[in-house]
Amino acid sequence: MAIQKKPLTRSEQMARVRSKNTKPELLIRLGLHARGRRYRLHQKSLPGTPDIVLRRFDAVIEVRGCFWHGHKGCGRRPKSRQEFWNPKIDRNRERDAGNERALFEAGWRVLIVWECCMVGKGRWSTEDLLDTIEDWLVSGREFGELEGRIVSRENL
Repeated sequence: MAIQKKPLTRSEQMARVRSKNTKPELLIRLGLHARGRRYRLHQKSLPGTPDIVLRRFDAVIEVRGCFWHGHKGCGRRPKSRQEFWNPKIDRNRERDAGNERALFEAGWRVLIVWECCMVGKGRWSTEDLLDTIEDWLVSGREFGELEGRIVSRENL
């Protein structure tokens, strides 16, 4: 006889959500390290404590979850408790934009990698994703944004 587990409450589910060392972040970090790129993590002295800091390139990489950061087109808004979730996600988007501005003003280049690049129907192969990140690093471009394959790569 199998023991049935009690389903998690929403509070218990949300408590399990990580803000650092997520699977998408680890995928990029391990790939960059394997390619000889060295970086710092979550540098508190920079606006927004970026996920990956590559000083040699004056660049930071932000790995963003589509839900939490309100990615247009794939970050679905919850249908329940909209009075709570909509302002929360909107605040996250405003904070992200302010942190990007502050990083630019401080002379940093910013690459945003959305979660949809690494999961779901629009995911990229790991090699394609890492090649594109490498291309952006050496390009000297100030800003880049990588989204799932459903959207074209031309916004790089």
